[in-house]
Amino acid sequence: MKKASVSVSAVIPASPKEIYSAWLSAKGHAAMTGGAAKATARVGCRFTAWDGYIEGKNLELVPPSLIIQAWRTSDFPADAPDSRLEIALAEAKGGTRITLKHTDIPAGQAKGYKQGWIDFYFKPMREYFAKK
Repeated sequence: MKKASVSVSAVIPASPKEIYSAWLSAKGHAAMTGGAAKATARVGCRFTAWDGYIEGKNLELVPPSLIIQAWRTSDFPADAPDSRLEIALAEAKGGTRITLKHTDIPAGQAKGYKQGWIDFYFKPMREYFAKK
């Protein structure tokens, strides 16, 4: 099965620690994205986001700079393996540069996920953290 990958980056007005903590907290993830989530900051633990549309498992956690997750949505073909999401957080002027490297995406879906990260993560995250 052919696979694709995307990489997107943005500066969010928050510290790496604030974003890291929110990403791995059910309450924080839901608050920063607007969709219900279940999450915990432990390797091996499963998570869901965006009202169950996204699910996966924490593979590696390096607070507060790196989160690596097995990741999939309900749009993945049933026989498709999980994709891999690497979330890198680095201090930057104006907050934190968040870089998402999303690999092993089922063929034909990468473009949609690239835009989805911008519309459904970066945009609401900027708004959420700007109000804090």
